[in-house]
Parts: sequence; structure tokens; C-alpha cells
Amino acid sequence: MKAYWIVFFSVFLAELGDKTQLATLLFATNQSLGKVGVFFASSLALVVSTLIAVVVGGQISHLLSVEKLKLIAGAGFILIGAWTLWDAR
Repeated sequence: MKAYWIVFFSVFLAELGDKTQLATLLFATNQSLGKVGVFFASSLALVVSTLIAVVVGGQISHLLSVEKLKLIAGAGFILIGAWTLWDAR
């Protein structure tokens, strides 16, 4: 059970201030949209995108080791960060 709490808190912290959360916040400010509807629509979107990540991750794990996947993910985050910094100048 401890491993699942680590997953929960890792994803929860990663999502705080994320573009997804900010987009949901902006949708919730729209007076013509119900807050409950925004909550359920954004929750469903997160669930579906997470399902895709789990299915793809499960398949990729048969092709690449966890270490290689971590290296690829880390390199991807570094590249995105560098691109963001480059674009901000």
C-alpha cells in the first residue's frame, strides 16, 4: 500500500500548478459552465489520460528496462525545460 501512496503524492504534487489545473481553474471561472460539470469533465479527462499512460507504460516496459525509461523520461524533461528557458528569453 505504501507504494500506491507514493504514486498518489507524486502525481498530486506534479499536477499542482500544472497547465491542466490552470486550464480547469479558468474553465471554472466561466459563469456559463457549472462547477460540478467542470469538475467531472476535467476529472474524466485526467482519468482517460492516466489510463492511456498506464496502458502505454505497461507495453513499453516489455521493450525497455526501467532504467532506460527513466533516462529517456529525464532527458525529455531536461529538453522541455531547456526549450522553455530558451523560449522565455
